[in-house]
Amino acid sequence: MQPHRIVIAGGGTAGWMAANLFAHHWKDACVEISLIEAPNIGIIGVGEGSTPTLKRFFSDLAISEAEWMPKCNATYKTNIRFEGWSPKYAPKGYSHPFFGQLDTFSERAFHVNCRTRRLGLDVETQPDKFLFAGYLANQGLAPVTPDNFPFRIEYGYHFDSGLLGNFLKDRAVTQGVNHIQAEITAVAQHPDGSIKSLECDDGRSIEGDLFVDCSGFKSLLLQSTLKVPFNPFADNLFNNAAVVLPTSAFKDIPVETKSTALSNGWCWQIPLTHRTGNGYVYSNQYLNKDAAETELRAHLGLLDADIEARHLTMNVGQCEQHWAKNCLGLGLSQGFIEPLEATALHLVQIGIEMFIRDYQAGDFTSKHQDKYNSAMSERFERVRDYIVGHYKLNSREDSQYWIDNRENNAISDSLIQLLNTWYQKQDLVKEISRQNIDEHFSASSWHCLLSGYGLFPPKANNQPESLKEQGDLYRDNGLEAFFEGCALNFQSHNNVLKAHTEGAR
Repeated sequence: MQPHRIVIAGGGTAGWMAANLFAHHWKDACVEISLIEAPNIGIIGVGEGSTPTLKRFFSDLAISEAEWMPKCNATYKTNIRFEGWSPKYAPKGYSHPFFGQLDTFSERAFHVNCRTRRLGLDVETQPDKFLFAGYLANQGLAPVTPDNFPFRIEYGYHFDSGLLGNFLKDRAVTQGVNHIQAEITAVAQHPDGSIKSLECDDGRSIEGDLFVDCSGFKSLLLQSTLKVPFNPFADNLFNNAAVVLPTSAFKDIPVETKSTALSNGWCWQIPLTHRTGNGYVYSNQYLNKDAAETELRAHLGLLDADIEARHLTMNVGQCEQHWAKNCLGLGLSQGFIEPLEATALHLVQIGIEMFIRDYQAGDFTSKHQDKYNSAMSERFERVRDYIVGHYKLNSREDSQYWIDNRENNAISDSLIQLLNTWYQKQDLVKEISRQNIDEHFSASSWHCLLSGYGLFPPKANNQPESLKEQGDLYRDNGLEAFFEGCALNFQSHNNVLKAHTEGAR
């Protein structure tokens, strides 16, 4: 029987994730998987953070954390800390913790308190007080549960992208994926425009039935060959460049990513075991690359340090089709939303998982192509809304960049409705349910953003006397004592990482 030939153009994290998931899900099907990777092309990744979906990826492949984390200098991530985004209303910043089973005891209290505060009453609304991952982050505890702990904790990771790509490559090859080290010099097409083969610099012609474009921003197959249009997001996501500088590793490694607003963008801080990744994401319409590098060096205390910076450009937006003819785009070739909230790898993984479902349901044909493209486009747009919200709602006055972001009215109807619901003191949970967008960013994520920015009216002058006895659900439900007691079951981040490293030897 002629095998169904899948050819992946490009490696990196996206390409090797796809190769591993295809090999895993179709190990009993007559499928042949090849990945073509130029040996002299590096990975754009500079150290990266993930959402909890990556935990599912490794679980599905039965790869233990002790197996992969030490090899990728990886750490745990329970939280994203935002500083300086809304200094007028929340000068100390706020946290966006990940959500787990324990939070079913506190999410409603969080939502109710936020609505109570919108009515002018003085109640607790800081997200990390209501969500258990915030307690882990504040105490530097790893989210690994002991055997006797009955609740599932969700979390992400920080990791070195280059090392993760290599780890996934090695594993994919052991699963039967054909690794072809060559540079693609030409793309041959059938008369109907679909892709026939990839021509390599070593003279080989690699034919396939399905091609997966993981060639990065150049989008060799999807955009360059099939001419699928690209829709930029520049009207409301201004950032298009980044400058990157590493610093030494933390002695006590945090379990959170930090995002600090700077003059014309923001700086990430990603703690790995061997170093800390730092990068300034900005718009070159407001700041040139030299000024951005100087500002980042000053922020990190590296003005006189002899450390080379890397400069990157970003193409923010999405293709009109993520799956066109017999080609699937993944990663940067299909689209990109800037690094805030670590959604890039999340969208890659979701895209692969949805494609496996739809491609198999269509008997390895394009039967469900329209359904897939609609769903992926919707994913990108809803993630875009959440990221845009961070800029639209900022309260900074120190540069035209931040003012222009706040005054920009190029926002979607969905986002307008969400903000109107919040400001009109209505039920945000119901509005998110009405729009059917909970699977993208949950109601609690939106509450983290809006309450974290301090978007509340002034507190009423005359607080009701009854509020001292009842009405603040954070206090009334004893959430602090409950979560602090739960935290006693967890070990320090450093100790858990050390155990992984010793176990891998």
